[in-house]
Amino acid sequence: MTGHPETEFDGAKTILLLGGQLAVIRRDNIDGIAYPGCLDLPGGGREGGESPEACALREMEEELGLRLSSLDLTWRRFYTVPSRAWFFAAALPAELAREVRFGDEGQGWLLMEPEAFAASGEAVPHFRPRVLEGVAALGI
Repeated sequence: MTGHPETEFDGAKTILLLGGQLAVIRRDNIDGIAYPGCLDLPGGGREGGESPEACALREMEEELGLRLSSLDLTWRRFYTVPSRAWFFAAALPAELAREVRFGDEGQGWLLMEPEAFAASGEAVPHFRPRVLEGVAALGI
């Protein structure tokens, strides 16, 4: 199906840098989910008719308890493989990590160097180059 990426997409992810460190979620290690146990980015599936930004911001609040603004999302890109998903990037102060309240999906969260995520065999494979692209676009 081809369509407009603003209205026809499956989900959104955010490359969130807190003081230059990437916020990462360790996926649940259960059968039936994609990439069990892998390192992931905050984000997930679209609900209803929400916009790409609304999807990313809702998922960020659900997964890390952080209420970001669409103004915090300073880079965005739409990908079509393996699914139609928006990726956003935000660079915020390290102090924001103290406000993280981990949600009920995944095993936990951590901060790591973006380059370490991109080199990790534990990271969701197609997210690795996207992290480097987003970080480069932020100029960090």
